[in-house]
Amino acid sequence: MIPITRPFFPPLEQVHAALAEVWESGWLTNHGPKVQELERRLAERLDAHVVVVANGTLALQLGIRAAGLRGRVITTPFSFVATTSALVWEQCEPVFADVDPDTLNLSASALAAIDAEGVSGVLATHVYGNCCDVDAIGRLARERGWPVLYDAAHAFGASWRGRPAMAWGDAATASFHATKVFHTAEGGAVVTRNGDLAERVRRLRSFGEREKGDFEDVGINAKMSEVHAALGLAMWPHVDVILAERRRQAERYRARLAGRVGFVSAPEGCVPNHAYMPILLASETALLRVEAALLAAGIQGRRYFHPSLSTLPWVRRTPTPVADDAARRVLCLPLFHGLPDRDLDRICDVVLRTSGGVA
Repeated sequence: MIPITRPFFPPLEQVHAALAEVWESGWLTNHGPKVQELERRLAERLDAHVVVVANGTLALQLGIRAAGLRGRVITTPFSFVATTSALVWEQCEPVFADVDPDTLNLSASALAAIDAEGVSGVLATHVYGNCCDVDAIGRLARERGWPVLYDAAHAFGASWRGRPAMAWGDAATASFHATKVFHTAEGGAVVTRNGDLAERVRRLRSFGEREKGDFEDVGINAKMSEVHAALGLAMWPHVDVILAERRRQAERYRARLAGRVGFVSAPEGCVPNHAYMPILLASETALLRVEAALLAAGIQGRRYFHPSLSTLPWVRRTPTPVADDAARRVLCLPLFHGLPDRDLDRICDVVLRTSGGVA
């Protein structure tokens, strides 16, 4: 079976060397030297303050709280469920604005049309590693006094107008799950250019403690371990090679499938990281036909994201026709470091044979 994704494993000797230093230090958690080093490297690359945490969902929850989102929060219906569930977990009410039909990111015009009564801010997702229209969303948010939090789980290595995608908005959240472009097996981070907000996140991830015994905020335990940080540091030298290979694979897919399926576009100003390889089929019937043919050939596809989050049983239903339509027709194809070209071409052959025409 060709899987939809496969984690990148750094050379074992590099992992052993990093872990040996953890063992020598005798420090497994509570902001040890590996966590501190990982934060420094990330901060330099992302040109922002970085607070690493145990996973990407915790990053969302801490980001929501630290950014002061409460009550009604405008968000996207086209993302992984954690974007919405984190809001509900933090006792916010998700208010869905539809997505742009080309990028499938939160539409700035749909955002502008939402009733602003009781809205405290915006949570948008950089879907598939393509940036939102950061300029338009930021302009509207400033006019209305809304903080903007970006779910950047897909966006490590992507950039907007020359700056890392994670460095935009009041804050952004990262996932370092094993399936991501850069990973620590499990992990995440809150990224912000606001030093005060970063300090609040640091307190919140460690029980709300400012100094020993001074619990200024109601916090939780969201700390990353030294072992996870060590794996991330072993990954670090390979990041740019991984990004380049993903770009090459995505370009090969697009060249082979051009004119037969639709693609998700990156907006002008965005350099995507090719975290996923989504294609748009002409209909849900066509998608199911292609998915079944891939499976019969020993190839895994994924309906990512399906269904639209605005249809979840525990949120207020909202008409989001663009997102609903996309969710019925989007299929992600295998894309990962080490995917052989012969397998990529075989995947394309199945899609070309069964897709039935342009979306």
